[in-house]
Amino acid sequence: MTILSRLDSSDLEFDHKLTALLKVDAEQDEAIEAACARILHDVRTQGDAALLRYTQQFDRVELASVAALEIPRSEWLTALAGLPAAQREALETAAERVRSYHVHQRQESWSYVEPDGTRLGQQITPLDRVGLYVPGGKAAYPSSVLMNAIPAKVAGVAEVIMVTPTPGGLRNQMVLAAAAIAGVDRAFAIGGAQAVGALAYGTATIPAVDKIVGPGNAYVAAAKRRVFGTVGIDMIAGPSEILIICDGKTPADWIAMDLFSQAEHDELAQAILLCPDAAYLDQVQQSIQKLLPSMPRAQIIAKSLHDRGALILVRDLAQACEISNRIAPEHLEISTETPESWLAHIRHAGAIFLGQHSSESLGDYCAGPNHVLPTSRTARFSSPLGVYDFQKRSSLIHVSQAGAQTLGKVAAELAKGEGLQAHAASASFRLDQS
Repeated sequence: MTILSRLDSSDLEFDHKLTALLKVDAEQDEAIEAACARILHDVRTQGDAALLRYTQQFDRVELASVAALEIPRSEWLTALAGLPAAQREALETAAERVRSYHVHQRQESWSYVEPDGTRLGQQITPLDRVGLYVPGGKAAYPSSVLMNAIPAKVAGVAEVIMVTPTPGGLRNQMVLAAAAIAGVDRAFAIGGAQAVGALAYGTATIPAVDKIVGPGNAYVAAAKRRVFGTVGIDMIAGPSEILIICDGKTPADWIAMDLFSQAEHDELAQAILLCPDAAYLDQVQQSIQKLLPSMPRAQIIAKSLHDRGALILVRDLAQACEISNRIAPEHLEISTETPESWLAHIRHAGAIFLGQHSSESLGDYCAGPNHVLPTSRTARFSSPLGVYDFQKRSSLIHVSQAGAQTLGKVAAELAKGEGLQAHAASASFRLDQS
């Protein structure tokens, strides 16, 4: 029997219990860190030779050259053509929706001219080359290909290079098909920390990129953390999360399954329900007991719900919003009759799903917004992955002669105050001497 924690916001110990529930052991595994440091050093100093050695060791694939690890486009197209019609249609529909949504995020260069003729603005340019890490083998996520590659292409990135491990030489056909649909430019059958290193530092065969995006295991996360600064990264993602605010009027089975949808990711995933109706919380608990045995990943779901899940009785929906802001969840469902009325109360969430029919799973695959979201309370200061993550902003400053007379005096005065005489002189040289 799966028993979720039952918390009551009126309990004097509620704050303490909620803090304990949200706590995740974020200590970095020393063995993983040491292994990543060694692998990254080897890739940086030995290049392709290290990649071949580690691919043989971890993926059991032995080849004469890294060039042989490049997956030709013809294989992607074959994979796409070989998909069942329904599967291909689903991928293409999802891709089009993701593309249509992200087009709205694209930023354009802008400028304005001041009365004295000085022009100020911002130039928007895409990154040159992006690396996309995609888990491979049996644990493969074609949806991640769409969510990472499409925004990059909408932003104007010239080259997207995908890396994906192929344990035992197994190449996931849906991942390759998604690469063809999403506009990936090149793909290599490599994974792990060694793939992150190749993208960050470059080898004779694999070009260095400007930014690395995409999910991976603990080794991939540790490697991304280590190469940050040499390249940009999207984020270091924690366990998946869902928080549901419900008024008690959504079918209990729906809410139970929504909690399952995140709990099935892994044992550390977190699923929480906030509701002011105690009887409804009982109904959801009963639905969980009824539906769980039918889930293929029932053991994972059960452990996740037992260890990190909770059904929380709140005073009212306003308090539920307050608690939600404290949690700052990756996914937030507002499953109420008038969800829009509560939207203004929400300050921190990765993605917000409004209304009974907006299940989180639709956002994962095909609604359109990105499913790469901030976790572990980082929604307090972070945003979903988007086109803006693949664009850079350069300030534009074109000072007119008249503008230099005004700005030069201001800059010189401030520079002298900071003791930077060359700065002051540089500004003063442009002042009219008449």
